[in-house]
Amino acid sequence: MQPFTRGPSMRDVATAAGVSAQTISRVLNDHPNVQESTRRRVLAVVEELGYRRNNTARALVTGRSKTIGVLTLATNNFSKSALTLGVELGAREAGYTVNAVTSDLSVQGLTSAVGRLVLQGVDGIVIAAPLQGAADQVSKLTQRIPIINTDGSTSLGERVVGVDQDIAAVLATQHLLDLGHQTVWHVAGPQEWSDALARRNSWHRTLHDAGREAPPELEGDWSPESGYRNGLILGRKPEVTAIFVASDEMAFGVLRALTELGRRVPEDVSVVGIDDIDLAAYSNPPLTTVRQSFEDTGRRAVASIVAQIANPALVSTPDLVAPTLIVRGSTAPPPAAD
Repeated sequence: MQPFTRGPSMRDVATAAGVSAQTISRVLNDHPNVQESTRRRVLAVVEELGYRRNNTARALVTGRSKTIGVLTLATNNFSKSALTLGVELGAREAGYTVNAVTSDLSVQGLTSAVGRLVLQGVDGIVIAAPLQGAADQVSKLTQRIPIINTDGSTSLGERVVGVDQDIAAVLATQHLLDLGHQTVWHVAGPQEWSDALARRNSWHRTLHDAGREAPPELEGDWSPESGYRNGLILGRKPEVTAIFVASDEMAFGVLRALTELGRRVPEDVSVVGIDDIDLAAYSNPPLTTVRQSFEDTGRRAVASIVAQIANPALVSTPDLVAPTLIVRGSTAPPPAAD
């Protein structure tokens, strides 16, 4: 067994750089009263020795841990990993590390998860989960640190970063109407998610504005299996020629169900998803979908939190970007009437 050796200390860096430990601290904490030549020399020594700052000690001195928390649901959904990656990349670029926790959808689980992050001393939290009835408890727990919600809910006030889901549903629904379909069926996401509810409401409103009757929607849980189950229901209805599915992963299940039932896509039924995950371009047929970048959302959420850490008086406003329709091979005009 190799003997344990400690890493270099701040005193080691100070000795090698020929400056005081106080100067090292000022450089590492971006203090303005440091000569540029000294700053470069210290950073070069830090890199050469492989010095890593002690976050606990730094938090005691500065009151900040340089750590951002992220709360996601305990699922293997693609959006979870993609958004967490965006948070990690954004945090790294801003000089922060990330502590990630997961939760179920219960009020107790969500409150407990946020409480763990607060106890860990994070400087801010990105919440990528619907808070349902936990919003009040979360607000109380996080009174002293900034939080950003990426689910699209305004339950935490105006602290929202994400994609405009109203526009996403309009793009998907209107695309199918423009192709000539008389109406559009919808496989919705779970309605406790603000994003899913916004897509459902916008789909319904788009049909109403076009003078079309909205058929009854079906609901999934974001999984391909739930899309498959709902696809078996819709595929058996001969009047169904167009389906707007609230996520690409559910849309993959719908595509499989339609194929098994002998309904051709897009000759018999057109399908549109939302997300534009990497697999969407390689499904059979390639999936028409509405692109939203989870990685970009994660980065923007971190940027918003870092700005609020630097200026606690900063007024937060919703930061919603417009998605993009990506047309591929799963949509076409409806089949000609017999």
